[in-house]
Amino acid sequence: MITAIDSNILIDVIVSHSQFTDPAIRALDQARLEGALIISPIVVAEIAGHFSSVTQQEKCLREMGLRLIDFSMTDAHHAGQAYVAYRSRSKDPKPRMLADFLVGAHASLKADRLMTRDRGYYRTYFPKLKIIEPEK
Repeated sequence: MITAIDSNILIDVIVSHSQFTDPAIRALDQARLEGALIISPIVVAEIAGHFSSVTQQEKCLREMGLRLIDFSMTDAHHAGQAYVAYRSRSKDPKPRMLADFLVGAHASLKADRLMTRDRGYYRTYFPKLKIIEPEK
């Protein structure tokens, strides 16, 4: 079982303690027991500001058992198609959302499921992607 991890889950763990921290840790531990944990380059970029250096970030991700898997042309194409569908349906599309569609496409093609707290558009635009949300 391969679980892709969204940046909001990692931020829950690496930034100051919040109501989401303990559930995220438990969910990550359970997913690790069930198989591999992967992240996309977008997730790496989104959490980079919480580390003082690349070395520190790499060490943290390695200790968490996370493996960086790069994008393929298919991932990018799948994300672009979903993003175009989103823009055509939305009355006020958000341009920054492309990163989230890249995370969703990457997870849908490289993993069996995605661990995230942002469920709405992943379920809508990646309906075959299984979503795991840490219990509160």
